[in-house]
Amino acid sequence: QVQLVESGGGLVQPGESLRLSCAASGSIFSVNFMGWYRQAPGKEREFVAGITSNGWKNYADSVKGRFTISRDNAENTVFLQMNSLKPEDTAIYYCYARVRTVRVPSQEYDYWGQGTQVTVSS
Repeated sequence: QVQLVESGGGLVQPGESLRLSCAASGSIFSVNFMGWYRQAPGKEREFVAGITSNGWKNYADSVKGRFTISRDNAENTVFLQMNSLKPEDTAIYYCYARVRTVRVPSQEYDYWGQGTQVTVSS
C-alpha cells in the first residue's frame, strides 16, 4: 500500500506565502508524476501543478509565475511554493502521485493525499 501525507497548509493574508509538502511512502517501486490539485467550496477539483521524475513541470494558468513545484526523487516528496497568494487560492489542496508498486511494477496506480486547507483572507 502507498500513502501520501501532506503538510504546510494554513491561514495567511493576501500577498503572503506558503509551502506545501507531500511525502509518498509504502511499497513504492517508482514514482513518475507527482502533482497538486485543489478544490474550493462549491467547485470541482482542479489541476494546480505537476512534475515528472525527470523534472518536467506544468502549471495551471491561474498560478503561473506565483507557484513553483519541485520534488526530491530520493525521498518521493513533492513541494509547492506558493507566493503572492490571493483569496481565490483558498481551497483544500490535494497531493497526487502516479506510482509503480513493488508488488506490480509493470502497472501505474493513482494515489491521493487526504488534503490540506489553504485559506487566504485579510
